[in-house]
Amino acid sequence: MNPIEEFNDYRSKMNESILAADNKVIKRFFNLDTNAYAAGEIDVKTKEMIGLACSMVLRCDDCIKYHLGKCYEVKINKAEIFEVFSIATLIGGSIVIPHLRRATEYWEELEKTNLI
Repeated sequence: MNPIEEFNDYRSKMNESILAADNKVIKRFFNLDTNAYAAGEIDVKTKEMIGLACSMVLRCDDCIKYHLGKCYEVKINKAEIFEVFSIATLIGGSIVIPHLRRATEYWEELEKTNLI
């Protein structure tokens, strides 16, 4: 199993388990997250780039992978991704560099899939 499938399978499995607990607060939070990234005054592509930059600054590798996957789905190209990476690194500083390395590796894996 490649790293993308592994991440997506684990995320799906655990989300199902979490949502099966039927906790109203958690369900509402998940719904809020889903709705925040839907098209509105700001398009999905831009929202995903914002989410990616914020995730990098907050140093959340799972969030970075998730937003990279979404960026790939909405056809953000490598040059655009590296602009997001540059902004996140500028804002977050050198502490972001290890996450930049892992994000680059994950993006390269996404490019190999040729799913889109």
